[in-house]
Amino acid sequence: MTTDPTTDPYHASADTGLWLHRTAPVADPVARLICFPHAGGSASFFRDWGHRIPGVEVYAVRYPGRAERLAEPVATDLRALARAVADAVAPLADRPLALFGHSMGAPIALETAAALEARGIDPVHLFASGSRDAPYPSAEDWADPDEDDDPAVIERLLTLGGTDPELAADPEFQELVLPYVRADAAMFHAYAPGSGTDAGRAPSVRCPVTTLTGDADADADCRPWSELTSGCVREQAVRGDHFYLVAAPPHDLIRDTLTPVPAAG
Repeated sequence: MTTDPTTDPYHASADTGLWLHRTAPVADPVARLICFPHAGGSASFFRDWGHRIPGVEVYAVRYPGRAERLAEPVATDLRALARAVADAVAPLADRPLALFGHSMGAPIALETAAALEARGIDPVHLFASGSRDAPYPSAEDWADPDEDDDPAVIERLLTLGGTDPELAADPEFQELVLPYVRADAAMFHAYAPGSGTDAGRAPSVRCPVTTLTGDADADADCRPWSELTSGCVREQAVRGDHFYLVAAPPHDLIRDTLTPVPAAG
């Protein structure tokens, strides 16, 4: 499947080195895991995962507009973003591919899986972290937040967890980070539930899905995963809140799921 440069803003730059950070080389990996950060997150969130899942080569997605790509415009279209990631991931498909997305990263992983399958590349698993198999929230609950209200954005970051309060209060941190946090929130809320690929009219993907949700997570993404894949859906409760994986990353679960994995193709 080719990408139409007139409709895909990232077409010209969808190369593997730009979009993906390999967290550690693995000589003969049984699988490759592509990790998608949360809203406001960056590839560094997964920086040590490559040393924690034996046999699996871990890549973290570098979203534009932050960290190494700070000078680039932020992404505004979640599906276009996912298609660009799929372009970058495709050369790695000589080994089985799995996708791990946390919070906003979960629907980006879903759309990336759909884009890969459209190219004839079937991911072997999708891990939807900070997300649960549940009906979409109501239209009122899905209302756009006030992304221009800096105190509200900071308070939201602290409520979700994963952000150090002292760091969040630093003016330089706010100047650097808040623009792409707001942009991520706007992009995520423009990706309306029940629209496009995520419509639920037919399964979006074929790969099996594991949802991982903290038992104290009141902010989990709600998505009808059982309607969005023709594969099986496994729900996994873990201890913790929305950012349970900071203290207890699910490395063992991922390893046990992917090793051994079925042969690619």
